[in-house]
Amino acid sequence: MNYTIGVLGASGLVGQEIIKILEERNFPLKDIRLFASERSTGKTVVFKDREVEIEKLTVKAAKECDILLSSMPSGISEKIIPEIADSDTIVIDNSSAFRQKDGIPLIVPEVNSGDIPERPEIIANPNCSTIQLVLVLKPLAERYGLDEVVVSTYQSVSGSGQKALESLKAETKEQLESGNKEGKYYERPIAFNLLPAIDYFHDDGFSNEEVKMLNESRKILGDPELHLNATCVRVPVYYGHAESCYLKLNKEFNIDDIKELLANFPGLKLYDNPELAEYPEPILSEEIDETLVGRIRRDRVNPKALNLYIAANNLRKGAALNAVQIAEELV
Repeated sequence: MNYTIGVLGASGLVGQEIIKILEERNFPLKDIRLFASERSTGKTVVFKDREVEIEKLTVKAAKECDILLSSMPSGISEKIIPEIADSDTIVIDNSSAFRQKDGIPLIVPEVNSGDIPERPEIIANPNCSTIQLVLVLKPLAERYGLDEVVVSTYQSVSGSGQKALESLKAETKEQLESGNKEGKYYERPIAFNLLPAIDYFHDDGFSNEEVKMLNESRKILGDPELHLNATCVRVPVYYGHAESCYLKLNKEFNIDDIKELLANFPGLKLYDNPELAEYPEPILSEEIDETLVGRIRRDRVNPKALNLYIAANNLRKGAALNAVQIAEELV
């Protein structure tokens, strides 16, 4: 059986990546429909050697699709997707609009595909930094139990969209040529800088990105008491997010068993040979779909704790690929 797939936000970075992945993975398509804002309407995208025109998004046109892969802003998603989604048109939404809504599954296929109901209407795609983290946490939680998770993220500017990418390039050029350190996209300059500020801040001092990682990880892993602390940092890198993790487990472990466990978990790739300069890096994640995991070592004080480091492509597994994999689960 073939399906009519619609891509909402087809002109954005994630939308473009979704189109690319649908072609790469030979998704069973009857037709593909591309939707975006009025300024992109009429432009064409090449898909499987044919030109597909981008349409203006309307509820009527969207409902002509079997599955919609959406990468629109949260505010727009929250308004229009409930008008579209029903048992005949399933929406997989990449925004944060529905991730914490009761009754709407939040899915990373390798981790919790069993949470997809028989007749879903809306399925939420998690935050990019959460997706790569729970791939590591899931097998460890099942075998050893999780006592505490402390994670620091190093997130590329592509997570903020095309304008952030252009800003990094322009700021870098200006700093090298004139010494100008003015921020063009973020409140502070990102070129040659690190910004421990992603999304807005809550009253307790945590950024919304950090709160997302806690709440989403709890929902995906089915552990409402998960003790997770995150510090999220934007870094001057085009593509790929990295994360440094400190994990306290409930049981003692053999470090070789940990490596074998992670190496064999779907969606992960063990890359852990520091002596040969083999460890996860954002630049290595650009062309692969797996999340790289390495720098695995036992804590020197607590025998039940370990440290590790992960990196993944935030546009692919962190967004577009995960959405397509959810669609593959549906079909």
